[in-house]
Amino acid sequence: MAYAIVKTGGKQYRVEQGQTLVVERLSDEVGKTVVLQPILFRSTDTVFDADGLKKVSVKAKIVDHHRGEKLRIFKYKPKRGYKRTAGHRQELTRIEVTELKNGS
Repeated sequence: MAYAIVKTGGKQYRVEQGQTLVVERLSDEVGKTVVLQPILFRSTDTVFDADGLKKVSVKAKIVDHHRGEKLRIFKYKPKRGYKRTAGHRQELTRIEVTELKNGS
């Protein structure tokens, strides 16, 4: 079973071929193929040096774009009457890993 650790959106994810995962919003349209930056590749041998990772290919197809669950932010300072409420919804992209191979 081959897997890779890729970096996107400032986070790292462990991915396998055929896997679907949710990452921070990518700028490409739905249906496009994106190339993910590998940090580590593992199959019969492990590749984590820069020269070896240049040969590794991790491609994913964008399935859809959506927004995450709303988070409530509440700031409060006791005995001062200070209360502030804000909300945030993260922009997300669902991708499906289509290709995971080592070129060497």
